[in-house]
Amino acid sequence: MSDSLPAPVSAPVTVLLVEDDEVIRRSVAMALERYGYRVVVAADGLTGLELFREGRHDLLLLDVMLPGLDGIGLCRRVRETSTDPILMMSARGDSLDVVSGLEAGADDYVVKPVDTAVLVARIRSLLRRAACAPPAGGPAVAPEADGPLVFGDLSLDPAALEVRRDGERIALAPTELRLLLEFVAHPGIVLDRQTLLREVWDYGWDGDTRVVDLCVQRLRKKIGAERVETVRGFGYKWKR
Repeated sequence: MSDSLPAPVSAPVTVLLVEDDEVIRRSVAMALERYGYRVVVAADGLTGLELFREGRHDLLLLDVMLPGLDGIGLCRRVRETSTDPILMMSARGDSLDVVSGLEAGADDYVVKPVDTAVLVARIRSLLRRAACAPPAGGPAVAPEADGPLVFGDLSLDPAALEVRRDGERIALAPTELRLLLEFVAHPGIVLDRQTLLREVWDYGWDGDTRVVDLCVQRLRKKIGAERVETVRGFGYKWKR
């Protein structure tokens, strides 16, 4: 763990950490507790699922390789009922691990051994998105927008942060909602992946653009694939 750490968090939040390696589990828990986080730990996926169902957690930090129920399976089970932020940890940084975790519904991932400063920054970014705070550059939707925005059978209420399709409310994870708000704020404009990483994921550095592509895929499944157009070699745009 690095000694170059961000300032302590102002208010404690609860992190559910599921990691089978005792040394890593203890060191990560201690590092987060030093910065005011309350950490609940589990050593396997089934215990992690039980703890998730029993209590309230602000964020889940899941290892990919877990006994009993692996991190990918646990992520899928959590996503059946919850939009809580999920950060995956992969020991190998294997492309298959990363893609599988993001496809299962994770919001982001880190590669072990993880630098504490990076881990805390990623957690804070996910918590900001979960609170639906406006992106750093300003509000995601133009302030003159009054009432729900309607796109055929899809409606978005920027004030209530509600999305409906054919009148039925759609449950979007925080990152998916932020991504939708960013697209809607720039109709017809091509947004490249680095811009989306900066505005939606709050990355102040270059990140893995696969998180963008897979989040776009998840969003399309929920709101309709035709609404977000791929501009090959550049990025994505919201169809007017």
